[in-house]
Amino acid sequence: MSYRLIVGLGNPGSEYAETRHNIGFRVIDAFAAKRGAGEWAKNRNLKGDLAQLMLPDGSKLHLLKPRTFMNESGVSIQKVCSYYRIPPEEMIVVYDEINLAVGEVKVSVNGGPGGHNGLVDVIGRIKPTFARLRIGVGHKTCKEMDLADHVLGKFSLEDETLISASMDRYLDCLERLIRDGSEAAMNHINRKPKNKDTEDGQL
Repeated sequence: MSYRLIVGLGNPGSEYAETRHNIGFRVIDAFAAKRGAGEWAKNRNLKGDLAQLMLPDGSKLHLLKPRTFMNESGVSIQKVCSYYRIPPEEMIVVYDEINLAVGEVKVSVNGGPGGHNGLVDVIGRIKPTFARLRIGVGHKTCKEMDLADHVLGKFSLEDETLISASMDRYLDCLERLIRDGSEAAMNHINRKPKNKDTEDGQL
């Protein structure tokens, strides 16, 4: 099975650009740039920014950044899937994961939203059978902090440095998911490294 749609989740607006919640936008932007995708174009009807690139087999891969706010991410995704006739099984969603440390990444399929408001809306509008690339943004710094304040906050300088250093790995994981499929990607990416050398090794 090949993927036809990759979605990066985030909030529109420059004030949100560097927040934890927008790591999905950052990863898909970097992926589009690396792959030489066409320019992003705003589509008012589909409520998102869209870009396309051609795969080696001649098929087209659509890239989407919903222009709704995070808790209505499913609106744009549902419209795009309906317009291009893309089933959930042919979609990858890239988003922030507070249950993973900064720099970590995992692949999953199916399952619930795990408290992520964007996924709550997406799952509520389409089947939960899509693949997910979960980018670690870390837990709240203190229990008293509101979760919204955490995910809408910016990375510390140290974490920002780690995010930048990890971007190539995020893109490699996304490439592996597209190339090998979810099961093979999960078996490789989600395995726990035996030591530091393994962790820093090539995918």
